[in-house]
This record gives sequence, C-alpha cells and structure tokens, in this order.
Amino acid sequence: MPPADRYAIPPERLSRWIDRWAARHGGIATTDIGPDAATLTGADGAALRCEPPFPPLDLPPGAAGAHDGAHLDALLAHVERPRTVGVLLVRLGGHAAGIFQGRELRASKVGSRLVHGRHRAGGSSANRFRRRRENQARDALQAAAATAERILAAPAASGALDAVVLGGDRRALAEVLEDPRLRPVAALAVERVIDVPDPRHKVLESTPDLFLATDLIVQEP
Repeated sequence: MPPADRYAIPPERLSRWIDRWAARHGGIATTDIGPDAATLTGADGAALRCEPPFPPLDLPPGAAGAHDGAHLDALLAHVERPRTVGVLLVRLGGHAAGIFQGRELRASKVGSRLVHGRHRAGGSSANRFRRRRENQARDALQAAAATAERILAAPAASGALDAVVLGGDRRALAEVLEDPRLRPVAALAVERVIDVPDPRHKVLESTPDLFLATDLIVQEP
C-alpha cells in the first residue's frame, strides 16, 4: 500500500477539495463520521480522513459512526462555523497573544526578551553564564505570561472565546500556562499545537491559515 499523503486545507476550500477528490475516485461510497474525524471511502477503495480543527464535531442525532454521505454536511458546517479564537505563541525570547474573529485580528500584543544561547565551555564562567541564561529565560516566560493575561485571561474567563490555540515551543508554553492567572486560558486550549517561527506580529497575523485548517490524510487504493 502506498504511503499516505497529508494536506492542510482552509475551510473555504474544503468542500471543493473533497468534491474533486470524490470525482477522481468514482464518488463517495461511504462516510464514517465520529467526534474527531470523518473518513470518506471512494468507490475505488481510496480513503480520505478529515481531521477538523476544534473537535469534537457537533453531530446530528444518529450521525456518529454512520456510513452516509449526507453526514458530510456535519463536517463542513463545523469547519465553516464563525469562531472567536485566542492565540498564544511562545518561544524563549519571544511571545505573542491575539484574539481573532474569524481571520480578523481584533486585539494583540507582541513582545521579546533577550535570552542567550547555550554556553558549551566549562568552568566558573560557564556556570555564571548558565545562571544568567536561566534568569533571562525566566524573565522571558514571565513576560509572556503577563501578555497572555492582559490579552486573553478576561475574555477566556467571561466566555467570549470559543477556544485558545497554542503555538511555538511546547515546554515554554507549558511553563507559561502554569501561571494561576492563566487557568481560564489553559482550560480553553485545544490539543493541536501549531508550529511557528519566532513570534512576530506578521507571524501572529498568519496563524489562521494554520489553526482553521482541516488536516487531510489521503490513502490511495
């Protein structure tokens, strides 16, 4: 069996993408839909697994596990639903927080702190360098937590956000979210962590391309 191909498709292109895939494979024979994904099987045996953002899917009664092409509408309705999403990006030395309504960035703050790279030499100077770097890293993560609290905490606590998307370095994100002020933010964080470079404003603005996309896994017959 050939290896699976993977794609990330934005919501405005998903329906047309699936239609073209179905046409290439003789139509959709079955659709197996569950809370986290929908798997389509073509008439020729090809398979397309669709993993949408912001699971679980809102399924109509009796849809879970159903083999019925009509239930594909539940997937499309889910990915096209307008949402207000908080975003928190953290890497050592840089962070960004924002609130999106759809693709529109409505509030944001970006910051950076100097964190030196690792020092490989030994001796007392290396120990001093290591302590200085640890202090820099701690200050950077505290600054990221303060930014997240300023932008995201109140909307998360009030129910104004549908979800929070995290991006960047997982370890740094975990340390930032240990801040008690960010409990409402952590409670809304989705499992998928997006991969981003150093968090600049342009990087933050581009994140809807990542967090709104549906991951598609294509297995040819």
